[in-house]
Amino acid sequence: MKMLVPLDVVKEFSRRAATAENVADVEELVSDNADWLIVGDRKIVPWAGRWTGKAGVSQFYATLRRETVNERFDVKDVVAQDKRVLIIGELATRVKRTSKLIECEFVFDFIVDNGLITRFRPFEDSNAVVVACS
Repeated sequence: MKMLVPLDVVKEFSRRAATAENVADVEELVSDNADWLIVGDRKIVPWAGRWTGKAGVSQFYATLRRETVNERFDVKDVVAQDKRVLIIGELATRVKRTSKLIECEFVFDFIVDNGLITRFRPFEDSNAVVVACS
């Protein structure tokens, strides 16, 4: 079986993260030692912090789905070079417990090694996230 190139891995991961009923479906594309880091204080932003491995990534998505509703996710550009894939766009996400909307531009930075995502960093308006969660 042909190994997917990093861009294809991230596209498939993004599709599953957005549509899969069971968050464990994303685990197949994540490394056992994946490093997922969302800047912030978990006491304020429940999905913030470091999440590791397949189970950690599934837990991150379960928490994100429990706490938020995606209202808009517009990809403006995708850049792929070697193991790195960047998704650039704009999003609108509603925090369920406050009913406040997070609206911002973002860059999602993925590293893919041997067909699996090993690292993820989102760059977004962290202040807007904190305000919406407070």
